[in-house]
Amino acid sequence: MDKYKILIVDDEPDNLALLYRTLRGKYDIAKSTSPVAALEMLKQEQFHCILSDHKMPEMDGVEFLKRCYEISPDTMRLLVTAYTDAGILIDAINYAKIYRYIKKPYNPDELVLIVENALEYLQLKMDNTKLINDLKELFAGTVTAIVEALDAKDSYTLGRSRRVTYYAVKLAKSMHLSEGTIGKIELAGLLHDIGMIGVSDEILAKVEKLTAEEYDEIKKHVENSVRILDDIKQLNDVVEIIKYHHEFYDGNGYPYGKKGEEIPVGSRIIAVADALDSMVTPKVYRQQVSTEEALNRIKALAGKQFDPIVVDHLEQILPSTVEELRELEKAGEIE
Repeated sequence: MDKYKILIVDDEPDNLALLYRTLRGKYDIAKSTSPVAALEMLKQEQFHCILSDHKMPEMDGVEFLKRCYEISPDTMRLLVTAYTDAGILIDAINYAKIYRYIKKPYNPDELVLIVENALEYLQLKMDNTKLINDLKELFAGTVTAIVEALDAKDSYTLGRSRRVTYYAVKLAKSMHLSEGTIGKIELAGLLHDIGMIGVSDEILAKVEKLTAEEYDEIKKHVENSVRILDDIKQLNDVVEIIKYHHEFYDGNGYPYGKKGEEIPVGSRIIAVADALDSMVTPKVYRQQVSTEEALNRIKALAGKQFDPIVVDHLEQILPSTVEELRELEKAGEIE
């Protein structure tokens, strides 16, 4: 590829010049003494890496890099700072999602190495994104056939996988996840209930309340899904999302008893999307509820069944997302 493009931001011209001299030649460098101007540059142009000073008058480096993350989540972010205050660094990691911080005064060779490592990590993510896109293209026919087979088996959940995927992708984008991660979540959403193929038609079509034994059979669909897909090595990351989509945030889900951050973010997203669709879609055995009521029920389970952060993002994208999906279904664009 052409040279990586790096944006360096420091309100002190001498410091900016030093950063520029340290990195020029190997990279395509843009620079700015203003974080506000730099944000405008980022909106107009794609950069692979951003180095920002921390102490700046218009806004500090943590706030600046946080806004950079919101505009371009895949860009690598590095904070240059003379401070080692734990609170600053925690905020930089949690809110600005920085890759590393560089402490002043820095060794130029060490700075170059950190930048190289950040760009190597970025390249791995880019390669992974390409792999996911290639997988989506490679398995497009297979995934469609599987989803259609599942829809044909259970007419009461016709189109469910596509609807859950629609909600899950909307949530992932709202959370500014990387393109590669969103691609995995999309595939996982389409395939998350593939194991239902192994559940008897009598149980799936039953209108009355399920017995404990019948519910246990339903719960086996997670392990059935993993068993069906496990040998496709290219889908390992997708299978990991499917594997944990019925785990509860408090650890009381099934089948593995994972909790909190132990559960992959894709699984936590699909859990919320799955619950939303279950509530707002009409069923023979259960009346649908309004979008507002569904949101209230999900919010009541935040921190218990669902990840509170995912629930917060669900509130941000509703009710417009449900309305958009229904319009697409009416137009025949989502079956």
